[in-house]
Amino acid sequence: MRTRDLPEAPNVRLPDQLRPNLRLVFVGTAASTRSAAVGHYYAHPGNRFWRAIHEAGITPRRYQPGEFAMLLELGIGFTDLSKSGAGMDHQIATETIDVPGFRAKIEKYRPRTIAFTSKKAASLFYGRPSSGIALGRQQRDEKLPDVFVLPSPSGAASGYWTLEPWRELAAWIRS
Repeated sequence: MRTRDLPEAPNVRLPDQLRPNLRLVFVGTAASTRSAAVGHYYAHPGNRFWRAIHEAGITPRRYQPGEFAMLLELGIGFTDLSKSGAGMDHQIATETIDVPGFRAKIEKYRPRTIAFTSKKAASLFYGRPSSGIALGRQQRDEKLPDVFVLPSPSGAASGYWTLEPWRELAAWIRS
């Protein structure tokens, strides 16, 4: 079951890959320009996402962007806070960010863990500056699944890259 039964914003760049009770849902700010063009999550060749989830031990092999839907079989889903915006985080129009819509999806599908793939996405969700958000597992909120914040795998964020929070996430979802 995917989120086709939830109303989507016009011009959805990437369809949600969600179903009930997933063990993990990756949450980005919005599709990159490349991802929007080809229709695959984390599709830019310089993006570390696919390498990171394999090296951290989240997936048994290195998947390619075009195989993103196959991760549902592993209990892993995908969504973004903006379903109609595309580009780098600073290029996403504020009015396309839909935190209430994201919260409704989380309430409906109840994943065990959500992982924001950038401090910017977490900042938008929590409504506080990125500088006030730590990487890794967040303080437990009984109204939410377990929440992790990961460093952006985008090549544009290379100066902030570390695989360690990804490994922490892998250990958490295996426990």
